[in-house]
Amino acid sequence: MASDFHRRSFMTAATAALSALAGPGAAQTFPLPDPQEPVRRNISAFRTPAWQDHFETLKNGVILCDINSRAVQFWSEDEATYKVYPSSVPMSEELTKRGYTRIIRKVEGPSWRPTPSMKKRNPEWPDYVGPGPDNPLGTHALYLSWQYYRVHGTGDTRKIGRQSSNGCIGLYNEHIAELFNLAKVGTQVKIF
Repeated sequence: MASDFHRRSFMTAATAALSALAGPGAAQTFPLPDPQEPVRRNISAFRTPAWQDHFETLKNGVILCDINSRAVQFWSEDEATYKVYPSSVPMSEELTKRGYTRIIRKVEGPSWRPTPSMKKRNPEWPDYVGPGPDNPLGTHALYLSWQYYRVHGTGDTRKIGRQSSNGCIGLYNEHIAELFNLAKVGTQVKIF
């Protein structure tokens, strides 16, 4: 009986103590984030634009690379296929080329060579990386009509959704493999 009394006393005292501690905390308020601070953009900032706002036709299919929302969208020529993929984008505005281009070449298992400006910024980088898991271009690459610019895969999944490239648009390897099969040489591309 004494044991039961001590247990009830302990539980009553513990409940009272915890209630007293919770009271002030429940009344606290926390400041809201300043709405004037810049918004961090990632795939959650994505909005679906109409392809007609960017291209006159869907001839050969179209790819939109949205730098702000960090997304790549694809429409097939017959509009039967629409895809959207999260992407990495260039690290700075200086490295970002915007405008219209097209796919001029497709390579599965691409090799990689740093551009002259990359080598200047990073002289320790290798001059060549062959196809394989360490290749910065991942498993597939869509070469654009602009020299040195590609839409390609990456084995470093931390880069997707971030400003992390030296100018190219990067996708998860499984996404670039899918896009590689959908897009063709001549597919129209806009980076904006």
